[in-house]
Amino acid sequence: MPLFVVSGLVFANYEIKNETSKKSTRKTLSAAEMKAALKKWEASPDGIKFNKWKASPKGKKVLDGAAKIRNQVRDFTNMEANVSSLSLPPGSRLGFGVMVRINGEDYILSFGLENSNEFQQLHRLKVNDKIIIRSHSVMYAPKYSYPIVPGDYVERDGKIIYRRIHRKGGC
Repeated sequence: MPLFVVSGLVFANYEIKNETSKKSTRKTLSAAEMKAALKKWEASPDGIKFNKWKASPKGKKVLDGAAKIRNQVRDFTNMEANVSSLSLPPGSRLGFGVMVRINGEDYILSFGLENSNEFQQLHRLKVNDKIIIRSHSVMYAPKYSYPIVPGDYVERDGKIIYRRIHRKGGC
C-alpha cells in the first residue's frame, strides 16, 4: 500500500511539472508574424499617437539624440557626461535618476526604483560633475522630452560609483 501511494505522488508531481513547462514556453514569432503584429499595433490608437509623436519636432529631437549615442550604447563603451540636474523632469515615473549632458545633448540617466541603499554613492553627485557612463540601451517615449539612458555603469574620478547587478536567470 505505501508503495502505491508514493508512486501515485511521484506520477502526480511529474504531471504537474509537464503542465507548467508546456504553459511557460512561448512561441517565437516568425518575421512575417512580427511584421503583421507591428502593422496591427500601428493601426491602433496608441500606434497612431506614437507615429505622430515620432514625426513631430519634439519626437525628431528625441530620436536624433538617441541616434547620436547608439553606437556607444551598442558597443557598451564609455560615454563622458556632465550632470546637469539632480532631479528628473516633473511627472517622470522612472524612479531614481539624474539629467546628464553628453556631447551637447541632454539625456535622462535612469537607474530605476530605489529599493535599498544601492544608489547611495549616486546621491553624492553634484551638478557639473564629470562622470563616465555605460549603458546597454537607449529608450524614448512620447511622455519625455529627452532620450532615456538606463545607467548600467557610472564612474567618477576614476572610481566606480555604480554598477548594475543583473539578475541571474531572467530579465
